Parts: sequence; structure tokens; C-alpha cells
Amino acid sequence: MKALNELIRRLAQLGLLGLFVGLLCLPFNLVDRWGDQLLGLLPAFSGSTWRPLTVLLACSPVVVFPLLMLLQSGIFSRGKGSGIPQTMTSLEEPEQAGVLLGLVPSLQRLLLWTLASLSLMPLGREGPVVQIGASAAYWLRRRFPRWLADLSHSDLMAVAGGAGLAGGFNTPLMGVVFVAEEFLGTFSMRLIWPALVISALAAAVSSAVGEPEFALGMVGVAPAELIQLSWALPIGVLAGALGAVFARTLLQVTRCFRSLLQRQPLRLGLLLGVCLSVFLLLSGGASGCDGELLMRHMIEGGSPTNALLPGVLGDLFTLVLRVIGPVLALGAGIPGGLIDPSFAFGAVLGHSLGDAGMVPQMGLAFGMVAGLAGATQLPVMAVLFAVRMAGDQQLLPGLLLASVIAAYVSRLLVDKPVYHALKEIGDEPMAPAS
Repeated sequence: MKALNELIRRLAQLGLLGLFVGLLCLPFNLVDRWGDQLLGLLPAFSGSTWRPLTVLLACSPVVVFPLLMLLQSGIFSRGKGSGIPQTMTSLEEPEQAGVLLGLVPSLQRLLLWTLASLSLMPLGREGPVVQIGASAAYWLRRRFPRWLADLSHSDLMAVAGGAGLAGGFNTPLMGVVFVAEEFLGTFSMRLIWPALVISALAAAVSSAVGEPEFALGMVGVAPAELIQLSWALPIGVLAGALGAVFARTLLQVTRCFRSLLQRQPLRLGLLLGVCLSVFLLLSGGASGCDGELLMRHMIEGGSPTNALLPGVLGDLFTLVLRVIGPVLALGAGIPGGLIDPSFAFGAVLGHSLGDAGMVPQMGLAFGMVAGLAGATQLPVMAVLFAVRMAGDQQLLPGLLLASVIAAYVSRLLVDKPVYHALKEIGDEPMAPAS
């Protein structure tokens, strides 16, 4: 009886933490939808021409980007950065969790990310939702020291951070695998079991308030396994290499921007804001937001091609913008994530390659998973994310091959996984401002 009572108490604590994390993810999910609704007004998705309102929307980064740089260099300095490197630092050095994961940095990161998302900047949301999940666990442990007492402070924040991914994307298994692949480096049953419970409850909250099971739609193709594998290999190599280039460039830009942001935040913000606005105007909006609307558009039979450059040139142009845009925004320290952006440029590349062989939908699915695996070097998480977001279980053989090939290619080109490398950059001492 005592063992049963202990099990019930533990499950209740895990479940309440999962529900709490899911509720905290709701603002991020709502803002993400609002951003896509605004982006949907632009010509690439509405089919209409430019109007004064849509031009103003496309030009909003010119105003918002400098504002974000000023805030991040001043009163909102604790909210800058993705959120995942800050969480990783808190796991390794729990004494810093109060500074990195407390209420103040969480609210600052939410506001900064909201401003960026509603101005159509090409950012994902996994960084802020992972951080808010870890912050929930940090707050509960401080308020109730015996909360899930069998888990260490760091382990508790790790599984809750993974639950943030589950709550942000309605992807419970991806949250669990992220904990194992990225935070812990091992699939430990001692932590996987509680992570499953917390992530499942967080995802249930996400689902209950409208986050769809297959967020991007259903990829409606089921080619034979040999055909899948024959396409997965080249797409995995190319999209994986592109993901590695994206990660490597992001790291270089982040390091370069650190000193510039300290010395000239307003000037750099204005320059980057102009760049992102020009990207939106030239692409008709295809370069904006996290890329989910673009991927949904392609799954439904559309094309990334824009009116300015139709055909293959248009696809290539969109691909370049979908790589450069997130690098500029994330490299400047704006809170966000690279999962959706890398998913998106992989989708554009895979769709274009597949279209040449009359299999655009299959190419799109393989490009998604390979782009993400190449950028993050997390192949298992990439497969789970692809299956959950696009409902393409029938393509699992090809997805697995494309993902692992992409991760291997990326490892040849980038020494460390991108989030670990970003954490190291963040931990480097800042040079004194001149």
C-alpha cells in the first residue's frame, strides 16, 4: 500500500508539472499562430498584390529590430538569446539558474520573441518554450523543495525543458528524445519515464487548445521502400550539408555580432531590420516567420517560387533567404529557435529536388528531416518531429536514412552540435566596450 501511495503521489506531481508547463507554452503557441495569420496576408500566400497594409507589415522589422537591440543591450538584457543555451548552462551550473531561468528573464524573453514574431522575423520558438519549461521546474522546486525529490535539481529542469518542446509543438516524444539526445547524452530510464509523463501532459494541454496533431498537414504519398531510399541518400547528403553550413554560419555570425551589439546596437539593428524587410518584399513573404506557413503551403500543393523569379530560380532564391534570414535574427541574439527554420529550408531544397524527379512531396518530407538533422545533429529528434508535424509515417524508411546521413554529413563539417557551440560562445567573456 505504501508503494502504491508513493506511485500515485509521484504521478500526480509529474502530471501537475506537465500541465503547468503546457499552460505556460500557450502564449507562445498563440503568438506563433498570429504571426502566421499576418504573414498569410502577404502576396506569396494570399495571391494578391502588395497593398499599403502588407507593405507596412513587410517593413515592420526596420522599426522592431533596432528596438529589440536596444532592449537587449539595456533593461531586457536577461531575456536575450535563444533560451536553450541558457537552460544548458543552468543544468551544468545550477547556481546560475536564478539569473537565467527566473521570472524576469522568462517574461523578457517572451516579450522580445513576441515582438520579433509579430514583425514576421524568421524565428522558431523551441528556445523560449524549452526555457519556460525549465523555468517552471525551477520555480516549483524553489517553492516546494520536496517536489519530485528523487530527481536532482538539474534532472528536473532537463525533463521539464523537454516538456516545453512537447507543449510548444504538441510533440510529446520529441520532447523526451530532446532531453536524451541534447541535454543528457544518454537514454536513461530513470529520467525517460518521468519525461514521458510530463511531456504527454504538456502536449495534451497544447492539443486541447488547438495545436493540431499534424501541424503542417499530411504528406499523402507512399512510394516503395527502395524508391524512398534511393531519394533519401542524395537529399540527406545535400540537405545535411546545407544544415551544417547554416549551423556553422550561425555560430560565426553570433560570435561576430557579440562585440558589435555591445558597441552599436541601434545601428546594427537598423541594418539587419532593413535586410529582413527587403527579404520579405522580394520574396512576397515567403522568407518570413518560422517557415511553418510556407511548408503547409507546399504540402497542400503550392510552391516556394515567388512572382519575382518564377521556376527553379525562384525556388533557389527562396532557399537562400530562408537560410540567411534566420542566421541574421538568431545571430543577433533575438530569442527564438532554429528547428522550424532549418525544417523549412530543408523542405524547400527537398521539394525542389523531388520536383525534378516528379516526387515533390516525398522530396519535401526527406528535405525537412535532413535539414533539421544537419542543423542540430539530432537525427532521432528530427525523425520524430517530421512524423508528428507532417503525418508522414508511411515514409519512415526514407526519413530514417535521410536523417542519419544528414547528421553524419553535418558532423564532418561542424565539430559540435549547434546548441552546445552556442552555449560556449555565450559563456565566453565579453571584451570591454571601447
